[in-house]
Amino acid sequence: MEEAIDSPFPVLGIAAWSGTGKTTLLAQLLPRLREKGLRVGVIKHAHHSFDVDQPGKDSYKLRQAGAAPMLIASRERFAMMQETPGQEEPDLGYLLSLMITQAPDLLIVEGFKAWPIPKLVLYRAGIGDVSIVSGDWVQAVASSGSLPPSIRPTAKRLDLNNIEAITEWVIEWMNAQPNAVAN
Repeated sequence: MEEAIDSPFPVLGIAAWSGTGKTTLLAQLLPRLREKGLRVGVIKHAHHSFDVDQPGKDSYKLRQAGAAPMLIASRERFAMMQETPGQEEPDLGYLLSLMITQAPDLLIVEGFKAWPIPKLVLYRAGIGDVSIVSGDWVQAVASSGSLPPSIRPTAKRLDLNNIEAITEWVIEWMNAQPNAVAN
């Protein structure tokens, strides 16, 4: 087993094949965790090019002119954009280091299936390779149907349609981590 990524806060990956419902689950899970008083950060992996800036805006012009990084801030939010030409895939360790100053109680990573972080795997029969449920870092598997026999025996089994049970498992898992802040 690979060595875990070092982090001052618990990091939980949400891993699944495209079309399984990662974002749908997170959109339901995050408000419930916030109701429990938790500050939860999220890092989302994108397999495609994206831009959070708009052509014609000053921040876009400055980034295109070479600002690296470009941070734009208002009273309501801030965003930092950094060009990463030539980088094949984002480095999760580096992205985690960017979150340290935010001091979340928990950081959820959507995607990054291959990285050595504890994972909650979402599984739907017929979507993607079944081997996703048997990785060394799988802590729990949430499924809307029967699970394949290859699921790790130590993995918690959850109903993908029971958001309350998933919320409780995430909190229990987080509180059991040595770097968890007492909640």
